[in-house]
Amino acid sequence: MPITRSILDRLADWLYGDGRATYRVWIKPRIAPRVLPLIDRLVSDDEDGETIRLALIPWRRAERPVIAVHGGDISTCRIDGPWQKAGIRWIPLGGLVRSSGITWHLTPFEAQALHNHMQRVIDDATCAWINEHGPERCHAHAGINREEADREAKAMIAAWAVRRHQVPAGEIYHPEQQNDV
Repeated sequence: MPITRSILDRLADWLYGDGRATYRVWIKPRIAPRVLPLIDRLVSDDEDGETIRLALIPWRRAERPVIAVHGGDISTCRIDGPWQKAGIRWIPLGGLVRSSGITWHLTPFEAQALHNHMQRVIDDATCAWINEHGPERCHAHAGINREEADREAKAMIAAWAVRRHQVPAGEIYHPEQQNDV
């Protein structure tokens, strides 16, 4: 039966010639409800699918499953799994730091310490940003109307791109100072 299915898939690909590939996979029923929506989003032929595929690049390059990637302009810290239970704690198998010509392979305990440190720094920076930009803009509900929010964001970016060339040299444009968007 698998040979017949393979032949039929190839024949359909040849006949329809739409540039699509047939990919079949058997998924255990226990994980199917969580995995199938991810696969659908991963293979979607739109901006969302492209963004998801680009976000997975660090996963493809890693030897182990990636737990987290903390990246800056110069340095990147990757925490590798899978998580290992150690008593009442969970510890990653290791990690990798890349910065300005160096690569440092982390032990499980170095990876855990750096991961905890990065989470604290991110939390501190996020809270400071919220306080600086006004907590009154925060919403109790995290969801958005995707169509409306995307349209507004793209309009803001387009307006910024047009005005970007009109800002005098040496000055930085701050979109929140303009109310015409």
